Amino acid sequence: MPDPVSPSLVSRRLMLAAAAAAPILGVRAADAAAPFLNTNAPPFYRFKHGTFEITVVSDGPLVLPTLDVVLENAPKADLERILTANRMPTDRWIGPQNVLVVNTGRHLVLIDTGMGDRSKVLGPDNGHLMRNLALAGIDPAAIDVVAITHAHIDHCWGLVDARDRLNFPNARVAIAMSDYEFWTQESLLANPAARDFVLYTRTNLLPVRDRIIPVRDGAEVVPGITAMATAGHTVGHHSYVIESGGRRLVNVGDVLHHHVLLLRHPEWHNIFDSDKAQGAATRRRVLETMSADGTECVLYHFPFPGVGRFVRAGQGFAWIPTPMHEG
Repeated sequence: MPDPVSPSLVSRRLMLAAAAAAPILGVRAADAAAPFLNTNAPPFYRFKHGTFEITVVSDGPLVLPTLDVVLENAPKADLERILTANRMPTDRWIGPQNVLVVNTGRHLVLIDTGMGDRSKVLGPDNGHLMRNLALAGIDPAAIDVVAITHAHIDHCWGLVDARDRLNFPNARVAIAMSDYEFWTQESLLANPAARDFVLYTRTNLLPVRDRIIPVRDGAEVVPGITAMATAGHTVGHHSYVIESGGRRLVNVGDVLHHHVLLLRHPEWHNIFDSDKAQGAATRRRVLETMSADGTECVLYHFPFPGVGRFVRAGQGFAWIPTPMHEG
């Protein structure tokens, strides 16, 4: 019986044979190199939700102040410790924008609009909703309701384009009147710190005044989509509950901005909240409710596509993303 041959010897013989054959076959190692593509996957994600079809469309990331500025009552050492432990940068905060399109079969509903193309005040790489809707095969003229969670710049500035034309010409606009009236106050234009913010918010909201569907807690926007009051971030902030085929998905909006820090410490104050104590109380209430029953949620500023569930983790909470899948 012949002596056994070691696997390493076989491997070396195969490699030598391949090297000897390469000139005959006209193959060189360099010829196998593939060119760099320098492209990404289309910036949308589509899935089924009961009988509804849902598409998450990116408006591009925001560049925000460092988190020790944004979370004003958070000890800087604690922030840096948590961020470092989670392999996250401590010198910047890049916030995604996950815009939702819900096709109910009867209605095509857009939830929030991104930054629009008028301003790059929050970074150079946002304002891409219209382009990305086209990549997702969604015609802006087919959208018949735009539901706004709240009237901050990164949620309503995409209602009109840079030439003040309606981006969604056939859509009614669902928004809480308390938010609409607060952020369109002409008197706020006298405040230099708020002037540009309010000017462009008025530019987007005033043209749709006669198209408004007033949003109230528990009221249906269209069949299958119901408003849920989650005030604190703004006076009229509402989340949207999407129900179909026995399934429930909650678009939480800006109740939470960061997928680690504000889950560990819901009590930390967000500088962007108009009522910081109410914002923190709403945050905890939403986290407790959604984690208790395992409700699936979508978060506007969480890593794309922002779909997942909250779970209890020690004294706080954690975020479990839903695996991306084909619907």
